[in-house]
Amino acid sequence: MYRLLVVDDEEKIRKLIRKYAEFEGHQVTEAENGMEAVELVRRSPEGFDLVIMAVMMPALDGFSAAGEIRKASPMPVLMLSARGEEYDRIHGFELGVDDYVVKPFSPKELMLRVNAIMNRARPQEENAKRRQVALEGLCIDFDARVVTVDGQRAELSPKEYELLTYLVENKGLALTREMLITNVWGYDFYGDDRTLDTHIKLLRKSLGPYSRFIVTLRGVGYRFDA
Repeated sequence: MYRLLVVDDEEKIRKLIRKYAEFEGHQVTEAENGMEAVELVRRSPEGFDLVIMAVMMPALDGFSAAGEIRKASPMPVLMLSARGEEYDRIHGFELGVDDYVVKPFSPKELMLRVNAIMNRARPQEENAKRRQVALEGLCIDFDARVVTVDGQRAELSPKEYELLTYLVENKGLALTREMLITNVWGYDFYGDDRTLDTHIKLLRKSLGPYSRFIVTLRGVGYRFDA
């Protein structure tokens, strides 16, 4: 059972998601706009496991709300949007969004995506090892999930952090695109290769001078060399 915060200004959408979520045993809290969602999370940062939120809403849009929620809690965020342009997806991923679903959507598929996100997040939280890695000026604290670049904390999204962790743990190995998608996003990932490319681009940007550690292997995938 997961505690879901469903945020959408359309009541029929909230009720539809609630119906399917509660059928699967999840607990649902509703919010009509981004401002209300941010206030709920601020009052109870540990009160929800995942946020399902629309992009276009009055008072505070979903992208702005996701940014504020990230400041209060590391919980996963799944965005709903009537627009599926690459710019919107990239903007969402830059804010730390874990998945992006275009309306109209299948409620059953939405629940599968929720389960996939949580199945990836929970084992990492439960099995985290207390260790740190220092690669020149790039430092990774696996226990605290903190990455610093030349002493300055890098603001990575949860998925960027997971991608970096997998690359570092397999340092020096040629990792195919399929391996990266399967091990970072999961076997039940519904997206495409562009999602991986977008996150690699964002991760390189976050790593600054140490982006050179991520080597592109044309026709294969990527390798982490440090």
